[in-house]
Amino acid sequence: MNIALPLDQMTIGDKIRTMEYLWDDLCLHADQVQSPSWHSDVLAERERNIRVGEASFEDWNSAKKKIRESLP
Repeated sequence: MNIALPLDQMTIGDKIRTMEYLWDDLCLHADQVQSPSWHSDVLAERERNIRVGEASFEDWNSAKKKIRESLP
């Protein structure tokens, strides 16, 4: 199936809503989506970092604030 969206005519809001509709639909069928094999490698490395004390964590509100402050 080839779907052509008029991206050049869509507002940023339209594009974000379109992505949200797609994401919501994918979430309804999450059991049919396979993660790439490298995901397990990344997760294993992150778990190892936690075990050996090399991971750091930040609460979500602080992370959002940092992200917002880094944007132009």
